[in-house]
Amino acid sequence: MGMRIRRDDTVLVISGKDKGKIGKVKKVFPLKGRILVEGVNVVKRHMRARSAEQPSGIIQMESPIHISNVKLICPLCGEATSVGYTVKGDGKKSRVCKKCGKEID
Repeated sequence: MGMRIRRDDTVLVISGKDKGKIGKVKKVFPLKGRILVEGVNVVKRHMRARSAEQPSGIIQMESPIHISNVKLICPLCGEATSVGYTVKGDGKKSRVCKKCGKEID
């Protein structure tokens, strides 16, 4: 399964409890079709003490969200957009912004 969104991309959440938030992609899980976005889908976990440095308590952490719930923000035009692909002459695929038509990377 190909992922149109990669680590360090800036994305806009388009559905769910965090709709409208913008964040940076920290990690991608291609087999599950999910991504971890900074500051989005924050959940509370009850953690048992592991050591003296890691005490027990309730911690807040980000949880992965489905890739269909986000849109890439184009670094060139600054709009939330779908991602397309073009194939260059040497056979390399590159991502393209559907709004402005320019190459993303």
